Amino acid sequence: MSKIKFVREYPLNSSAKMLYPYLSTASGLSQWLCESAVQLGDRKFNLVWDNTDHIAEMTSHRTNKSVRFTFMNTNKGIPHDYSYIDFSIETSELTQEQYLRIIDYTDVGDVEQLTELWDNLVQNLRELIGG
Repeated sequence: MSKIKFVREYPLNSSAKMLYPYLSTASGLSQWLCESAVQLGDRKFNLVWDNTDHIAEMTSHRTNKSVRFTFMNTNKGIPHDYSYIDFSIETSELTQEQYLRIIDYTDVGDVEQLTELWDNLVQNLRELIGG
C-alpha cells in the first residue's frame, strides 16, 4: 500500500513550553495520543493503539519546537517502514497564536478517517492543556 503525507494545523492556546512535554514524553503522549506509552531507552518508545504495540524512535527533536517519531516495521523484518508522525509548534507572526502542525506519513489511505482521528486526538490534548 502506498503512503500518504497527511498535514494538519491546529490552533492551541498554550505556550510551547507547556505543550512540548505532551508531544515528547511517554507520560505526555499516553494522556492524549495513545492508550499507553513506555520509553524503552534513550530514544525508543512503545506506543500502544488498539492493544497493539508500535515501536517508534524519536528521530529528531528541538526542545519546545518539534519532535518526530519514526515507526519501526518489526513485523515485516524491515528495520523501518519510514512511517512517521511529526509534531511542530509554530507561532503565527501576524497574530502570535500558537499552532500545532501535525504531519502523519502513513499507509492509512483514508484522508477523512485521518482527519477525524487527529481532530479527536487534538481535542483530547486541548482538554488537557486548557486550550
